[in-house]
Amino acid sequence: MNKFLPVHRLIEFFKRRFNPFNVARAGKWMFFFVLIGIIAGLGSVVFHYLCQIGSHIFMDMIAGYRPPPPAGEHHLFVPGTTPFHRWVLLFLPAFGGLLSGWLVYRFAPEAEGHGTDAAIEAYHNKGGYMRGRIPVIKTIASAITLTTGGSGGREGPIAQIGAGFGSFLATRLNLSERDRRIMLAAGIGAGVGSIFRAPLAGALFASEVLYRDPDFESEVIIPAGISSVVAYCLFCLVFGWGALFESPDVMFKNPLELGPYAVLSMALVALSFVYVKSFYGTVRIFHAIHIPNHIKPAIGGLLTGIIGFFLPQTLSFGYGFAQQALNNQLPVLILLSIAIGKIFTTSFSIGSGGSGGVFGPSVVIGGAMGGVVGKLFNQLMPTVVTHPSTFVVVGMAGFFTAASNAPISTIIFVSEMTNSYQLLLPSLFVCSITYLGARNWGIYAKQVQNRVASPAHAGEFMVDILQMMKVRDLMHLVRKVESIPQDMPFSDFKIFFSRTKQHYFPVMDKNSRMVGIFSSTDVRGVLFSPEIEPLVVMKDIATSEVVSTNASEDLNTVLQKFTTKNIDSLPVVAEDDLGVLLGMLNRRDVIAFYNRQIQRLKGATAASA
Repeated sequence: MNKFLPVHRLIEFFKRRFNPFNVARAGKWMFFFVLIGIIAGLGSVVFHYLCQIGSHIFMDMIAGYRPPPPAGEHHLFVPGTTPFHRWVLLFLPAFGGLLSGWLVYRFAPEAEGHGTDAAIEAYHNKGGYMRGRIPVIKTIASAITLTTGGSGGREGPIAQIGAGFGSFLATRLNLSERDRRIMLAAGIGAGVGSIFRAPLAGALFASEVLYRDPDFESEVIIPAGISSVVAYCLFCLVFGWGALFESPDVMFKNPLELGPYAVLSMALVALSFVYVKSFYGTVRIFHAIHIPNHIKPAIGGLLTGIIGFFLPQTLSFGYGFAQQALNNQLPVLILLSIAIGKIFTTSFSIGSGGSGGVFGPSVVIGGAMGGVVGKLFNQLMPTVVTHPSTFVVVGMAGFFTAASNAPISTIIFVSEMTNSYQLLLPSLFVCSITYLGARNWGIYAKQVQNRVASPAHAGEFMVDILQMMKVRDLMHLVRKVESIPQDMPFSDFKIFFSRTKQHYFPVMDKNSRMVGIFSSTDVRGVLFSPEIEPLVVMKDIATSEVVSTNASEDLNTVLQKFTTKNIDSLPVVAEDDLGVLLGMLNRRDVIAFYNRQIQRLKGATAASA
């Protein structure tokens, strides 16, 4: 009969481990994140098609300009035969800016700019809520801006597509703000991971880009990972597998190369400063101009066209020129012109109110500057720097780290995009330096310092901090009070009460053990009933159900006791004997102590920043 006992035990084990409720709940969330990945992947496919169609119509057929694609992509249309019209490039970005500006400011003003900031702000300040129309408008407006010559990237609109659907789904299902924020972030990771063929980096980026400090939104990583993998697979099923760029198969073998990499780091920090200041300087100037908003992107487009007239390589995406830099096909002067020129074309195109991302241009700018430094050191130290193209890869990662304050995800991004994992060591070295050197600025203005500073976590961290603090940390604030013998007549207490400012009175038995407590409010009934005074002793007034605390309790529990019982002072008793009174702890002292600790933590955070 007992031979079936092991089977029953095994069944009970699996019942405990795999509760049907938990399995169903996990399955539900898995379905949601897969659905977000499908929508984000489809959004990436649609956006990529729109960009290909727009580039073929505007850049190829009208302007006769055919920028090269990266190795992992190819033109979907047969190149036209229109000769190159440089003058068309002068005015084409202005036309695109006018069209996209009208679309954005007419239907969804929140869709202006580079898009990722809007998703970050929604996460921190809007409970993860985004209007449903924003992804649609952002997609169309960005496709127009970028395919008419505006300089920008694809991650902004795709991030908003995924984020917008995640927010929409959570809102429709009446989920909590926390769940909506997670689904919004999962959409960001899915969109970015798919369009750049970097699913792991997409998940990490969605978690890291929210903060300036090297902090992660841990509850986002797994959901974003699921959505990102699904979106990536869907995108690659349509456009093929493989990395976006093709890089030479080289390895880091010479520690002396860290010297030139350190020089590259300093150059990237300086360049990122110019990039951020130029971008937000342009934003401020265009905000200050008193003309209709939809005209501003047209002016920015005209300024972009002026630069593009002389440097066509700085227009549109520019990924093909980053590929040429990886192939060591561009001279130093052209690389330097791309690095500097693309800073200003991006600032004018997006900072004026146009629509597009800022990660894509950062990859091109950083790669071009990396190529400059790599080529120069290859000429000066050919035995140390043998492959200038490695500096292009590391420059991509280092520059965006300096601009975005997201070093870890950026390292993985560039490694996945270029299939160059063998350069993780120099990338980590350069990204660490550029992150430390560029802490005072960043391209994502809506980032908050860390999770403690995020409005999304304000209540959570208050509880966490209170739970870290114990009553023993406040023992210097525990006040000694005069106790009352339980058999003291009320007439004697009246004399004592008239000369004290004490509000709470512990009642002791003949062995000096606390048996009750009463407050000044509790004696009013007897004070105004003199006929019963001779019959009352203080034990009659006190309550024997004493709410107390001890040195090992945390302040969250203490404050809950204050609030639940609506009292202003708690007796502190010995941990091993509730009858031994150590003193009284006031609510005001607890709150003041908490505020001082918060100020100290903020001061430490500011000092570390």
